[in-house]
Amino acid sequence: MPSRRIILTTGAAAIVVAGAGWVLSRQPKLARAPWRDAGESFGDPRLDALAYAVLAPNPHNMQPWRVELTGEREILLFCDQSRLLPETDPPNRQITIGFGCFIELFRNAAAHKGFYAQVTPFPDGEPQPTLDNRPVAHIELKMGERVVYDALFSECMARRTNRARFDTDRGLSEEQKVEIQTAAIAGNTAFVIDDPGLRAELRALTKEAFQLEWNLARTRRESVHVTRIGKNAINEKPYGIALAGPLMDALGGFGMITNDKMDTPGETAYEQSISFYDKACDSAMAYAVIKTPTNSRVDQLNTGRDWVRMQLAATHVGVAFHPLSQALQEFPEMASHYAHVHELLGANNGETVQMLSRLGFAKSPPPAPREALMSKIVGV
Repeated sequence: MPSRRIILTTGAAAIVVAGAGWVLSRQPKLARAPWRDAGESFGDPRLDALAYAVLAPNPHNMQPWRVELTGEREILLFCDQSRLLPETDPPNRQITIGFGCFIELFRNAAAHKGFYAQVTPFPDGEPQPTLDNRPVAHIELKMGERVVYDALFSECMARRTNRARFDTDRGLSEEQKVEIQTAAIAGNTAFVIDDPGLRAELRALTKEAFQLEWNLARTRRESVHVTRIGKNAINEKPYGIALAGPLMDALGGFGMITNDKMDTPGETAYEQSISFYDKACDSAMAYAVIKTPTNSRVDQLNTGRDWVRMQLAATHVGVAFHPLSQALQEFPEMASHYAHVHELLGANNGETVQMLSRLGFAKSPPPAPREALMSKIVGV
């Protein structure tokens, strides 16, 4: 273990002086095991597909899915009410989008095994104004001519949410933009924009929206409460926001970054959180956008389907992808930013901007933590 003095004086260089063996030992291998397990046979095609579905992107990495196995080839998908984000996502819109990502990966994984996934969204009705204990979806696996293998599935294991600063000397090609936006198939309005003027406005707006969320105690605290710092915390609770890697592990171990310090204005950890996000927002080279004609729960599920498809397509063409959802959030203090982003992105006649992501180029990070598949199965 490196000394406190080395970390304080060399920062990231602490990784080097620590030694390669120590660096490798600081990775949360247990929390990343589900990424290794996907592709293994569980003896049940539903579990085989679910092993990929649990890798779906979702807000704050809360992984709110609960699955009941019914019949021989059916599942009921439920929302874990303890994994909601009532401050930053009061109507559970973002959580529902995450379920759409889950369903799309399940559908693709099932097709890879030769099954068609027949999805019935909200079989007992759409829950409003928030999600409740009713099922989000009923899914039945069937065999037959409707099975279509999707080439995007090949990118499932490489898909990442990339929060790093992007290369501002490199823009997207027309071919890359077209491939990303045409991956959307669920009937939404999906597009990629890189107009310099609009990009500058969105860079400023996304920074302001994050700063508002972070400086507001109750919304910041919701994020800080589920932030895991270092390998041990991540392995113990492999959901939420992970600050992983040898440097984070060392800084957390020495008490230089703690949840309390992240939550305290004036502390370095608090200010660095803002600085990190500002740099990320300022490096956006393009944006992926999804709009829906209304804002029903089915619209939100379909957004998730298209969202993960666009991210898989971005992965295929080597483009990094990072959702910036703060300006789209519905808590009262965000109202002016919410209205502004809808105006900038041309949302008219009741349209809702469901997702906004920055695009660019950066080294791909390790996979995010995931809870074990079998921990998501209920009633067995």
